[in-house]
Amino acid sequence: MSNILTLLLILLLLISPPVVQAQVKLSGHLIQGGLVYGQAPSGTRVYYDERPLHLTAGGRFILGFSRDAAPRQTLTLVAADGRVTTEELQIAQRSYKIQRINGISKKLMEPSADDLVRINAEAELVAKARQVDSGLQDFQETFIWPVKGPITGVYGSQRILNGEARRPHFGVDISAPRGTPVVAPAGGIVTLSHPGMFFSGATLIIDHGHGLSSSFLHLDKILVKPGDRVAQGQPIARVGASGRVTGPHLDWRINWFDTRLDPQLLVP
Repeated sequence: MSNILTLLLILLLLISPPVVQAQVKLSGHLIQGGLVYGQAPSGTRVYYDERPLHLTAGGRFILGFSRDAAPRQTLTLVAADGRVTTEELQIAQRSYKIQRINGISKKLMEPSADDLVRINAEAELVAKARQVDSGLQDFQETFIWPVKGPITGVYGSQRILNGEARRPHFGVDISAPRGTPVVAPAGGIVTLSHPGMFFSGATLIIDHGHGLSSSFLHLDKILVKPGDRVAQGQPIARVGASGRVTGPHLDWRINWFDTRLDPQLLVP
């Protein structure tokens, strides 16, 4: 009887289709502030931090890690056959430049009640633009610098003013003369064009697809409008000194939804 059972088990294994575990291929920067590109098998659903990721027809997706992302992150994969697996990601940790400045006037430190109303309204406009989850695939382009010049501010740096920690800097500051052309670092669609915000001055946001967007701050002039389709390298604005700044420069920022990424990791 035992020989018969053994033969039956062997036959079942031979005729039963194997269960294929979903596996993804990752490239990019597994580091705080980094963007990662993924490739999943056909039919696989991918989740990160409980967010279902947007996949292309070919299984391509992206995800990003915040400035202070923990060393271990998890991807959840649901294969076409329903099998659920997880993949552990090791995120490299960074140290950031901290600058302490004292003697700042109270007026600069504390906006008025009217200013706060304006600041909050503008923040909602920016947040809405950054939540766009379009099917655009311009995020797959190799990004180029929107303007070239000396780097005067870097991602993740933070100032402590009068002993009070301020929000970290989430972009890269590029010094350039006022009026210098700013070009699109990758293709996309304009989702926000504002002539003058309290902190960031003339502000422009471009959607590159799948939640990835570029923001351009302190502009002198914006050359495109919401809904415009722009191509990589196309002039979109001019460098300025609008908003709360001390001189002309471009503050370029990259977001994956509300996760702030380091633009310098995307360009040569």
